[in-house]
Amino acid sequence: MSFIEVGEKVFSDGPGFEILALALGLVLGSFANVCIHRFLSGESVVAPRSKCPSCGHELAWWENIPLVSFLVLRGRCRSCRSAISWRYPLVEATAGLWSLLLAFKFGAGTAWLVFVLFGLLLIVMSCIDLESFLLPDVMTIPGAALALAAGSLLLDLGWQASLLGGVAGAGSFWLLQKGYKLIKGVEGLGTGDIKLMFLLGALLGWRALPLVVFFAAVSGLAVSLVFLRLQASQGLQTAIPFGPFLSLGGMLYILCGPEIWSWYIS
Repeated sequence: MSFIEVGEKVFSDGPGFEILALALGLVLGSFANVCIHRFLSGESVVAPRSKCPSCGHELAWWENIPLVSFLVLRGRCRSCRSAISWRYPLVEATAGLWSLLLAFKFGAGTAWLVFVLFGLLLIVMSCIDLESFLLPDVMTIPGAALALAAGSLLLDLGWQASLLGGVAGAGSFWLLQKGYKLIKGVEGLGTGDIKLMFLLGALLGWRALPLVVFFAAVSGLAVSLVFLRLQASQGLQTAIPFGPFLSLGGMLYILCGPEIWSWYIS
């Protein structure tokens, strides 16, 4: 059974649900920013209170309102006037839009809740990968285990299909990693990408993998061409993490992948 067709209602559908989904997505995006910043800085996620990374000014409650605070403060710290990174409003807006699009597609069901949370995890890992070229085990391994449980129990893939998807995703990228190193003599694919592919395969099933990889390859190629243009002196050795594009591929598949498969088959 396709995951599009499953999922019991966890909230009441109605004209206000999309607004609720958007608001929740924005709040989760704000929390995602905390996770990203504190992982990169080595701080605890739960303490201390949010503060300006430049001057240490502790943020008041109204300075933590998703998107609104950035606009009110005009993108600068109230205390030291240092510029606030554009990553903060972009992550909040992305999480809010993600939750809203899922609400339109799935309604107030289990699938919406599951994909909102996994999308948030993918956003966090993507931002960390972009800045550190690292997909942390503390997120990929528990995420893969939870994806296996969600695919088996909440999305009705069944444990066999979910496990097959995870093994197929991780196994194919493991072969790519070993093959590239054998041919080129250098690492071209990180182990974190292999774990991420297990997560995506377990969550979406093995049938999703070709389109996930296709979406990731097309978007990655487009960005790579831009980077190569801007950094021509480094040529083909320009390093670009692939994790964010795999995450994008998974999210695009959730939104439109089954429909593309149906169109292609028919």
